[in-house]
Amino acid sequence: MSEWKYLAQSTVGTQLIRSTDSIGANIAEGSGRGSDKDYVRFLRISRGSLYETKHWLRRAYSRDLLLQNHIDELKLIIDELTPKLNAYIRVVSKIKLEEPA
Repeated sequence: MSEWKYLAQSTVGTQLIRSTDSIGANIAEGSGRGSDKDYVRFLRISRGSLYETKHWLRRAYSRDLLLQNHIDELKLIIDELTPKLNAYIRVVSKIKLEEPA
């Protein structure tokens, strides 16, 4: 991204980095909250950040900021992560929120 012009860096680039960083950060924050309900909520926020990342990658590609091979590499990671995160949310939601207290 250091080769991107300032406007692209300060708009799409910044948002792309923030949304990407938020995926793992929200999982970590949720796990430290101490509440099962909060953990599931932060997992869902993490999923939202994953979908936001997909949006910003589409924007970067449509504005010719990323090449197709970059998108292809990142898409492989996202396509692997998305169903895993969704499955994890389902399992944690069922275990954490449906267990008797």
